[in-house]
Amino acid sequence: MCGIVGFINKEKNKKRIITEMAEKISHRGPDGEGFYIDDLVAFAHKRLAIIDINLGVQPKYNEDNTLVIIFNGEIYNYKTLKIELGTMGHKFKSDSDTEVIIHGYEQWGKDVVNHLRGMFAFAIWDKTKEELFLARDPFGIKPLYYTLMNDTFMFASEIKAFLPNPDFKKELNESIISSYLCFNSNPNEETFFKNVYKLNPGHFLIYKDGKITKERYFKFELEETNQDYNICVENIKKSMNNSINHHLISDVSVGSFLSSGIDSSYLVSASKVSNTYTVGYEDKYYDEISYAQDLAEKLKIKNKSKFITKQEYMDILPKFLYHMDEPLADPSAVAISFVSQIACEDVKVIMTGEGADELFAGYLPYREEIDHSWYNKIPYIIRHLASLISSPLQEFRGFNFIYRRGQKLKDYYIGLARVFTDKEAQNILKVGNQKHTKDILAPFYEDYKNSSNLSTRQALDFYYWLIPDFLQAADRTTMMYGIEGRTPFLDLEVYKSAKNLPFNAKINKETTKVALREASKSVIPNEAYKKRKLGFPVPLRAWMREDDIYNQIKEKFTSVTANKFFNEKKILKLLEDHKSEKKDCFKKIWAIYVFIIWYEIYFTENTI
Repeated sequence: MCGIVGFINKEKNKKRIITEMAEKISHRGPDGEGFYIDDLVAFAHKRLAIIDINLGVQPKYNEDNTLVIIFNGEIYNYKTLKIELGTMGHKFKSDSDTEVIIHGYEQWGKDVVNHLRGMFAFAIWDKTKEELFLARDPFGIKPLYYTLMNDTFMFASEIKAFLPNPDFKKELNESIISSYLCFNSNPNEETFFKNVYKLNPGHFLIYKDGKITKERYFKFELEETNQDYNICVENIKKSMNNSINHHLISDVSVGSFLSSGIDSSYLVSASKVSNTYTVGYEDKYYDEISYAQDLAEKLKIKNKSKFITKQEYMDILPKFLYHMDEPLADPSAVAISFVSQIACEDVKVIMTGEGADELFAGYLPYREEIDHSWYNKIPYIIRHLASLISSPLQEFRGFNFIYRRGQKLKDYYIGLARVFTDKEAQNILKVGNQKHTKDILAPFYEDYKNSSNLSTRQALDFYYWLIPDFLQAADRTTMMYGIEGRTPFLDLEVYKSAKNLPFNAKINKETTKVALREASKSVIPNEAYKKRKLGFPVPLRAWMREDDIYNQIKEKFTSVTANKFFNEKKILKLLEDHKSEKKDCFKKIWAIYVFIIWYEIYFTENTI
């Protein structure tokens, strides 16, 4: 895991600029740095040394130095690829996975991405063609951003690396505030910095002669089949064992986060790593430490834990949001900062459980496809009429059910992370010209129009929740403390075992992740394999009703920043309604509060 940054233009003073840009992401690579600079290009690499400690420094080159690469990530099949490329005449100077990528590019061109198994974001400069090639892994585990400003093309692992470049103009992209409030994170390809974009997962980009060309090479899609259930379970076991073994490849120590649920319990039980890490809260409802310690004792491994206090949680928020680059309003994401902090004292690589719910259908609302099947037997025209009548009352649970079950999935489902509706978000905002969630998702629903409702839900949550929320948080919080996060569930072989699962291997009347739970039973020594999903909850709902946190939030809701973007009277009403327990508004309050804090960090304070 490392940080990469670069730019292309004909300016002469590249060394000073690229050095300052690299310094902004020095936390991603505390073990060293490397540069490549010529008349057109400046590359910088900040290194976290994981594989080939002595010779894995970057940039790397091909045999005649006509290609140069900087790379962030891990390629788990690099040894196999190295042997294959060696038989084709390629010569290697190290045992690093980075060098395998550049020789793979030399051999296969842009198709190299289809040979790589792992997580990656990399840049290759072809000196002969004067062409830049950028690529991001299929699952979006590693981040990559780019922009073209004042004839200067820039790319980086984090947006903040662009700030020192004199050609970069820092300007807020106001048009996506509403969509952020709806989705809990930024669901758009464009970012909160105007003219800065994410390179989407499973895409590569070519920059040549001032022109940008992008191409998709991987699409996340699931297709339910009639595959035998027992075969499904065995395939999951084999692919998970294979993936975990690959994710343990490292020249430094490897540990794992551990919660009370099936996902991390499966990873820890199957890998038997020596060190595990857990965080929790004093309130027993939100505490996962006792569950984690029970599993660790049974496996005879170490578990280090920490109780997060209310004030610690609130105090770390500005640091967390600075590292996120964009506002992220998932309360559980902040907590990952604390578990990363205690893990970095012992290990440099940590395994995490992201991706299992999207691949194997783990979220409880997916059960609607079974639990509400009785209602779907009512003719659609009647359900749709009832939906239209109940639409004004959809905020309330019973009416929300009637509204949703009388609509097509594309008319109401924007993923599990929904906080505001479009109408609610735009009602509290002072800025106009906002993107509507239906417009954002229209290309997605067209792309998945032939998929089942369950598979469509999984794919939508993969692209619009997992990647911009969980994976964003996992990457940035581990990088805050100079450790590498690895996600064994997000592996191509594991994905293949999940891709064609039959409906009954995903959900049934009793539970979710049916086949995955069955596969994990043979290795998990306690009953975590059948535990109901908790979702790493935070006591934020209760904290907001206590005077200290209530007043802290109220101060921001009445600030100059809040008044710039929001209707003060309306957002204060949300806060008052929550404190008085008239309504549960904590997610809406948190989304607004997070945006205000983030904006002040990047646009009003002199700290960056």
